[in-house]
Amino acid sequence: MGVFRAMKVLRPSRPIHPHGVRLTGYLAVDGGTSSGIPWLDTAGSTPVEARLSRSVGLPGPLPDIIGLAVRIPSGDAHADLLLSSTGSSPLGRFVLVPRLNIARSPLTTMMPYRGARGPVLLAARTTGQRSTTPGRLPASLPAFRRRLAGRAWSMELSYARPLGRWIRFGTLTLTLDPDQGQADLRFDPVRNPLPTASTYEWAAELRRGSYAVARSPRHNQSDERTR
Repeated sequence: MGVFRAMKVLRPSRPIHPHGVRLTGYLAVDGGTSSGIPWLDTAGSTPVEARLSRSVGLPGPLPDIIGLAVRIPSGDAHADLLLSSTGSSPLGRFVLVPRLNIARSPLTTMMPYRGARGPVLLAARTTGQRSTTPGRLPASLPAFRRRLAGRAWSMELSYARPLGRWIRFGTLTLTLDPDQGQADLRFDPVRNPLPTASTYEWAAELRRGSYAVARSPRHNQSDERTR
């Protein structure tokens, strides 16, 4: 928390994930799985908005922890899904890993959702042919924009028990949002949980402290969300 507060002084508006690339696309759920979260197990497709960012905001040539935030329509509201670059092994999926090539990095929720069958983690991993998804997606945001221009970024979506194997449940396809100049999106998975799922109180509490700092008076009062 002390590190987060120090970054807040340096970046009053957005302490972490200071710069991002806006994306737009679709999330398609295959259906037929048994995760215990009805939304993950029911076939369907929905348009989404997203933001790719570098967590610490290090200079582009250096590796950084990659964040992908996805906004999903949910009735009259929306849900926010936050993914970060980690490992994919049973233990590695809980460890943040700085990356240079986003296409080779698994992105996971790290924090589990509460489902009817127990805790559920989510992950996204780049797939597709070179004619669509680039084989390399640089973690430098300007280079990422250039590389993705005119192409679609396709990812396989999976779920797993905390130490279990990953099971595919859908796909996420994103392209550059042509209106990059709009007010920057902010996301909050605690206030806006995944449809038909909930968060564990301990997981929500771990995030609330950081979010409270982000919403402190130094922060732009018109911004009510965090990433």
